[in-house]
Amino acid sequence: MKRFGWMLLAIGLSLAACAPNNVKEEKGWEKYFAQYKVEGTFMLFSNSQGTFQVYNLERAQKRFQPAASFDIFTALIGVHTGAIKDTNMVIQDLSMVQAFKQSNVPYFQEVARRIGQPTLKMWLDSIKYGNMKISRVDTFWLDNSLLVSPDEELGFAKKLYFDQLPFAKTTMKTVRDVMLMEKTPKYELSYKTGWDNADVKKLGWVVGWIEENRHPSFFILNIETEDPKVDIPAVRMAILKDILTDAGYFKGEM
Repeated sequence: MKRFGWMLLAIGLSLAACAPNNVKEEKGWEKYFAQYKVEGTFMLFSNSQGTFQVYNLERAQKRFQPAASFDIFTALIGVHTGAIKDTNMVIQDLSMVQAFKQSNVPYFQEVARRIGQPTLKMWLDSIKYGNMKISRVDTFWLDNSLLVSPDEELGFAKKLYFDQLPFAKTTMKTVRDVMLMEKTPKYELSYKTGWDNADVKKLGWVVGWIEENRHPSFFILNIETEDPKVDIPAVRMAILKDILTDAGYFKGEM
């Protein structure tokens, strides 16, 4: 790895408190992407150990549309502004909890319209989320206007976990709670998925963290393929769990 690459990573991961001397490039993780015929990147930051593992550094710094992973951001602004009064409030026949788990596009489009473009833009600029660009108020995270890198998503997730975003702690806890997808005696797995089912290249995201013994580790998975036969929703979760298992998670020992 060229030193310039490590310097870029150190700068880009300032939110994740990473530095060149605690970064490990995991070339062995390539097999999980090859197995499912996708290209991609995986980033894993252990907060307790201060270590960072990454597969495909170059892609980790490239920006893509966030797709439904942006629902995290929309939910935060929605709860903060009152566009979402509580997690049981029904919009488009769904509660926030239901819409979050389903990545329901109409729900979050309606929330975005209720928030309004000026407010959304203000918060994008304030948080410095990706390239901070908005086109139409209800499609900008789906139409390649707004772009964000896996590196930037990791910093955003870490700030959300540690109450470091400019929102009330109750607002951030509300969103963290709906992100919790699996809870066992050994671990808790919280995440939000995203999927762009484009005609040419299909894109998938998983953004979140795994917590064992109250120690969080933050991860970002970003995958892409031109193969129409690849089931992105299934593949992204398979790769996530394969890599986390490889890294020693799910045992309650981290």
